[in-house]
Amino acid sequence: MAEEISLILQKKIMPYPEMLVAPMRAELTNVGFKELKSAEDVENAFANQQGMSLVVVNSVCGCAAGAARPGIIRSLTHEKTPAQLYTVFAGQDVDAVAKAREFMLPYPPSSPSVALFKDGQLVHFVERLNIEGHTAEQVADQLKQAYDQFC
Repeated sequence: MAEEISLILQKKIMPYPEMLVAPMRAELTNVGFKELKSAEDVENAFANQQGMSLVVVNSVCGCAAGAARPGIIRSLTHEKTPAQLYTVFAGQDVDAVAKAREFMLPYPPSSPSVALFKDGQLVHFVERLNIEGHTAEQVADQLKQAYDQFC
C-alpha cells in the first residue's frame, strides 16, 4: 500500500496498454477528432484558439463506451458543431490529460467528460455524472443544446 501511494505521488502510474485503448481512440479519431497526446500538444491546441472547440477526455470505462463516445459522435450530426475537435485519453495520455484539465477548471477531474470552448474559454462542461446512467441520445442532446447556445 505504501509503495502504491509513493508511485501515485511520483506520477509513475503505468498507463493502460496502447493495444487496449487503440479501438477506443479510433472511435473518435475516425470521425475527425485530433488526439492530443502530450502537454505540449494541448498547449499548442489552446494557443491563440479561435472559434469553438470540443475537448473530450476519453476513458476505458463502461459509460464512455455506452454513452459518451456514441453520444458525442451523434451530436456531431447537428447543424451547429464546433470547428475543432480534440481528445485526450485518461489513464493513457497522463500529461496531456493533466494539462487539458487545467483549462477545464473549476470542474474537478472527470472521465469521461466533454468540454466546449469558445475562443479558448470554457463555456460548457459535461461531467461524468451527466454521462453515467444516461443514454447516448441524452448525452447527444446535452451537447446539441450547448452547440445551439454557443456555436
